[in-house]
Amino acid sequence: MKILVVADEESTYLWDYYDEKLFKDIDLIISAGDLKAKYLSFLTTLSGIPVCYVPGNHDYRYESQPPYGCDNIDDQIYVHKNIRILGLGGSYRYKQGPYQYSEKEMQRRIRRLKNMIRQFGGVDILVTHAPALGHGDGDDLCHRGFDAFNKFIYTYSPSYFIHGHQHLTYSRSIKRVSKIDNTNVINGYNYYLFEYETNNKQLNEMNFFQKLLNSLVFYFKYFKTPVMKNYRAYKKYLKKNQ
Repeated sequence: MKILVVADEESTYLWDYYDEKLFKDIDLIISAGDLKAKYLSFLTTLSGIPVCYVPGNHDYRYESQPPYGCDNIDDQIYVHKNIRILGLGGSYRYKQGPYQYSEKEMQRRIRRLKNMIRQFGGVDILVTHAPALGHGDGDDLCHRGFDAFNKFIYTYSPSYFIHGHQHLTYSRSIKRVSKIDNTNVINGYNYYLFEYETNNKQLNEMNFFQKLLNSLVFYFKYFKTPVMKNYRAYKKYLKKNQ
């Protein structure tokens, strides 16, 4: 499955010189934040390809005018075919404003999602705006990464960790592609196309009573939400392809 990642800077190659042939074999577009809403709407409208996104620290306008026709996956698991994608938008807090978090706040966000992650049996792609601490982040407070993302990767071992925020033009030392443990890391600045491949890592199995309790909490918490819709579609896909 081919996935197009966009972040931080609108690509003139994709926008001003749009060519439908460029999108011929792409299955999904993922935005890692700090892009104009009309740009994301443009991509999904003309290409017909689903676009999912997380907000960046500059995307305060999303609150009143979100990208039309696109799916906000912030604090949610979004499923495309059999790929489970979790979004955690925002940056490290450096001033007052939306979509900014302290390290403790980001850790708290992830803890609140534990029930959902376990119900889905894990996550295949983690999408954030900020990078992980010590992995392609910056020295200033604004561009500091989250250690919470490192802990998430070592705990859940997603196949891919996609982020933005750190423009490749900031420094030659910033890498487009790297790795944390078994997880492939992609800096989505401007745009990047890749072929998805799983690392085949699985969560530790829960016992019967753990599964039962987790399911009860999950259904109570997410009943009649987009998360439940995605979960049912994912389970249906698994059953069909067993």
